[in-house]
Amino acid sequence: MVYMKNIHAIQNELLLKEKSLLIIKAMQEYDQNDEYFEYPRFKTFESGLYDEKFQPIFTLLKHPLRYFKDGYYLDGNDAYLVVKLPRERYFGASYLVLHNEISYASVYEKVLLILFSIIILVFILSVYFLKTFAKPFQKMNKQLDNFIKDSMHEINTPLSIINVNIDLYNRKNEPNKYMQRMKAAAKVLSNIYNDMDYLIKHEKLDHDKHLIDIASFLKERIEYFSEVAAMKNIIIESEISSCGKILMNEKQLQRLIDNNISNAIKYSYENSKIEIKLYIKDNKCHLAFKDYGMGIEKVEKIFSRYYREDTSKGGFGIGLNIVKSILKHENIELKIESTPKQGSLFLYIFPHNLENQI
Repeated sequence: MVYMKNIHAIQNELLLKEKSLLIIKAMQEYDQNDEYFEYPRFKTFESGLYDEKFQPIFTLLKHPLRYFKDGYYLDGNDAYLVVKLPRERYFGASYLVLHNEISYASVYEKVLLILFSIIILVFILSVYFLKTFAKPFQKMNKQLDNFIKDSMHEINTPLSIINVNIDLYNRKNEPNKYMQRMKAAAKVLSNIYNDMDYLIKHEKLDHDKHLIDIASFLKERIEYFSEVAAMKNIIIESEISSCGKILMNEKQLQRLIDNNISNAIKYSYENSKIEIKLYIKDNKCHLAFKDYGMGIEKVEKIFSRYYREDTSKGGFGIGLNIVKSILKHENIELKIESTPKQGSLFLYIFPHNLENQI
């Protein structure tokens, strides 16, 4: 009866411990009292007790050992540790066997976590240092933009007065070379002013498109720059055929034409000529500007803002950068042919004539 009571007590204890421990009864020959030992269970590995012939006395190993070997050894992804136990202890067991399944998933997980943490840390530090280093440049750019905006307001009024007074003088008096030079210089300044004004305002303005007779528009701009070309004894030869009307913003078309004529004059040799052609080919309008001047050594860089191959020619290097943005916006194709010290050809191919499609 006493033995049965002890069994019930053990069962109750197992329930209280949620079956986390195994109770093993050991009968010692030298002691008539019943003794109970708790055999632990572990989540990370399995274990078992074996006798001298490697027969299990009690084991939690789910798979039987294929062979026994003292010490630590591997069997595939299974790792075993066989420990020799002292004699006549632990219920007559001779060996303690520990088993664990080797998995590199946790290692990979930790490595990935560390790498991810390093990447995030490097990114955060990079952003922080970039912002820190960029602050002086941002401040400088802002001051430069404000300076340009203020300068634009200051330049506009006197430039307009100069142009008006030159026109009034030419109406009352016979033209002379000095007034022509002043007029040409004022037009050069006006072209630079228009580039800077467009650069500052173009992102804030809605560029409404209209049908423009490109032939008439081109003739007007050639006439405008004729006095500028005359300062270097450059002749502008034009072959203008009717291309119909194109749907485009007038200011953008003017910036495209004016910058090409202005650059052709600027980089042409004195006593040379500039050829401007407008014609239809493959149902597309082609506009070509050809000069016989210095040519271009680095064609791929000429559209970069503030880039100038010859700094002695003046300007800010923003004209062709503006042209590039217009080409992208209007889907206009550009082909360039240039030979240093011989001249350059800029060919603009507009989309299909829109007048016929409306």
